[in-house]
Amino acid sequence: MSKQFVISVMSKDRPGIIADITGVILGLGGDLADLNQSVLGGYFTMILIAEFNDNVTPEDVFAGFSHIDSDTRIDANIMKMDIDLEIEKGKLPKETFVVTAQATNRKGLVKIMGDFFYSRNINVLDLVTTIEKKCYTMIFQVDLTGIDSMETLRNEIEELSLRENLDLVLQHYDIFKATHEVGTPVAEITT
Repeated sequence: MSKQFVISVMSKDRPGIIADITGVILGLGGDLADLNQSVLGGYFTMILIAEFNDNVTPEDVFAGFSHIDSDTRIDANIMKMDIDLEIEKGKLPKETFVVTAQATNRKGLVKIMGDFFYSRNINVLDLVTTIEKKCYTMIFQVDLTGIDSMETLRNEIEELSLRENLDLVLQHYDIFKATHEVGTPVAEITT
């Protein structure tokens, strides 16, 4: 029998940290299922799901991380998953949309969007933000299953865009994915 853990890790970035973290998981007989990793402001962040034998505990994983020989400290949170990953993976809502928001950088932009979604009971499934040359970009993956009227939502997004000086684009996730996925054929080149 096996179980799955969700593990989040943060540390000052350095070479070899991925090898160290995955080495602990492998050393405990773990198998990686899903993983997202990024470096933000010089700090390494990773969230992953790993499957372990029933005898491995969150404390075992945490102890493994604490015994990594490094000058940088690794902070970790480890939780047992309640739902099997394979069951959860197939559950991307049918009405998954992407909202892209851009504006000149200022405080509170993510909060503005968060309040907008919350007030309409819209769940944010994923969020990526970045800043470049004072332009702040946010990409929200959202579940619009509970929205009664897409026309009303589009009007509210347009009002928000004007009121907050945001460039907002709403599109179905399938369209976003098809136009932004690496390796998507754009056109055949003929000579």
